[in-house]
Amino acid sequence: MSRRFESRVVVVTGASSGIGLAVARRIASEGGCVVMGARSADAGEAAAREIRAAGGRAGFLASDVTEEADAAALVDAALAQFGRLDGAFNNAGGVNASGPLPDLDSAAWHADLAQNLTSVFYCMKAEIRAMLASASGGAIVNNASLAGVAGVGGLPGYTAAKHGVVGLTRSIARAHATEGVRVNALVTGNVDTPLYRRLAGVGEERDRSELPAPNPSGRVADPEEIAAFVAFLLSDEAAFVTGAALAIDGGATAG
Repeated sequence: MSRRFESRVVVVTGASSGIGLAVARRIASEGGCVVMGARSADAGEAAAREIRAAGGRAGFLASDVTEEADAAALVDAALAQFGRLDGAFNNAGGVNASGPLPDLDSAAWHADLAQNLTSVFYCMKAEIRAMLASASGGAIVNNASLAGVAGVGGLPGYTAAKHGVVGLTRSIARAHATEGVRVNALVTGNVDTPLYRRLAGVGEERDRSELPAPNPSGRVADPEEIAAFVAFLLSDEAAFVTGAALAIDGGATAG
């Protein structure tokens, strides 16, 4: 494993499971310091302990990034614990509203926007402020999912929010490109996460091969595959990549 993130500090939201946890592990394994945020304190603390036990550097802060103060607190924790911020993976999200639009509960609609879009706005606001203050720039990856570029039937709130993430990513990338801050959106497809299993109605005890895989590859991705791509985008190897919505979806959005 390379040491691309030696002396780098990265914030990861939604870090207690799934893609977020895989990214936190990957960054730490490559020498980075990780500040992990999630709503679940028990799961988050356990994940951070696991990374430290493996020789990595990781801290955890129980946080709900639909609240601006919590998003800012994650960045403050990175600065307090490690002295800087070089990267962020804004991954927290979820599904609250599903079904036909005429039957959609307005509270669930607003919850989808808060959890999947407003949270990214709050996080980037704090992250970019810290990156600009250090004058060394940084890299941000926002998890938009394939719902950020394609219509997903039955999930109108989630889809609208993820489309917003792509637009917000592009806007902020253009605004801060000359200041050394890169921002990209991740178009993830079918990935074996607790959320995907819940939406598919497949329990944790079932094998990954039993998960539905509606994409040309005919399989569901391991979170570690996504983590490898996120690590690339956060590294200096992707220094000329910004403002992009990049698919890692088994060909689902290929047309």
